[in-house]
Amino acid sequence: MSTARLECITPILRVSSLQASLDYYVGVLGFTIDWHDPAIIASVSRDGFNLMLAEGDQGNPGTWVWIGVNDSALLFNEFRAKGATIRLPPTNYPWAYEMQVTDPNGNVLRFGSEPLPGQAYGAWRDMQGTSWTRRPEGGWTRVDSG
Repeated sequence: MSTARLECITPILRVSSLQASLDYYVGVLGFTIDWHDPAIIASVSRDGFNLMLAEGDQGNPGTWVWIGVNDSALLFNEFRAKGATIRLPPTNYPWAYEMQVTDPNGNVLRFGSEPLPGQAYGAWRDMQGTSWTRRPEGGWTRVDSG
């Protein structure tokens, strides 16, 4: 008996202005436009991986997407030079060396490469902007902002 196989997974991010989002994804984050229906929806890609951007439909602003990369530090330097909105610079975690970038609609793109061996883990920043530190025994503790 054969089974169905997945062929791809493509996040669809809701945006308020498709053109402004295309300008950011192409001009700042280095994506290319695969296709688009003006003022409705577009597909953008980088290195063969794509996202769809939908104007005013299909989801909620503030969506988070994980994107695996080969070198977070190198990508961080590229994004910073182009004026990307860096929410959290590359930080070492048990799962990745990861940074957070936001788009003009508050969607968060988490770019991560392999964790840095022998390096301490940094503070995590959640969706409300609260920082958390990893406890030595596991789990996380909220950092007092006061």
